[in-house]
Amino acid sequence: MDLTSITEVVVPRARAALPAWRPGDAWLAGGTWLYSEPQDGIGRLIDLPSLGWEPHALAPEGLRIAATCTIAALDRLDLPAAFAAAPLIGRCCRALLGSFKVWNAATVGGNLCLALPAGPMIALAVALDGTGLIWTPAGGERRLPVRDLVRGPQATALAPGEILREIVLPAAALRRRTAFRRLSLSPNGRSGALVIATLDPSGAFALTVTAATRRPVRIDLRGVPGADELAAALAAAIPDGLWYDDVHGAPDWRRHVTGLIAEEARAEIAGGVA
Repeated sequence: MDLTSITEVVVPRARAALPAWRPGDAWLAGGTWLYSEPQDGIGRLIDLPSLGWEPHALAPEGLRIAATCTIAALDRLDLPAAFAAAPLIGRCCRALLGSFKVWNAATVGGNLCLALPAGPMIALAVALDGTGLIWTPAGGERRLPVRDLVRGPQATALAPGEILREIVLPAAALRRRTAFRRLSLSPNGRSGALVIATLDPSGAFALTVTAATRRPVRIDLRGVPGADELAAALAAAIPDGLWYDDVHGAPDWRRHVTGLIAEEARAEIAGGVA
């Protein structure tokens, strides 16, 4: 879609070249959402891929993923065998249903910052203790867990002018066993409910719920729960007002199917323990 209100596109090559933020600015990463509908009030685009960030890299602290890393590039990532959670990355990438054009343009950071409930990069980052590195307009930086970054549909903890620079998935989290489940109203529809169960080598269990809820919900337990314990934990963690309601699923349906697939994920993890 043509954005007829744009009067300037800034292409910085370094952080020092980033212009001072002003009302009407928008960060441009992949642009798959930005160009998909009218954007009233936006007059200037600031291109982030021109900064040349490496898409992803393994470091002692874990996997570093640039905000401008595309979904396609992340899906091609080949991690060491010690990282048992590696298959989860591809499953979350493929939960973003789109053409090869979208996959090669849409970015991890864009998926997080758009903060749609169905964003699968949100699910991945929350399930694996992802932390975002945020550049502030004054030239500083801060770190924030992704579970606190996303506050609701298209609402984040980012202040005006802040940039999500990268997401770090800790090495310890990448060693967890995982179970992934996703449901939608149609075979190629947007996620209506997505859950990820993880089991730490220490025995700690966690369940992450996204798509069905307005913001990501994570339940942490000391060990693998029984079916009744998990159902009770879900009911306690997700009040009625937190279930999402849109054309991709009504709240009562989302609550019901989340319970079903959460139990499937729990049983898969429990079976592996046995």
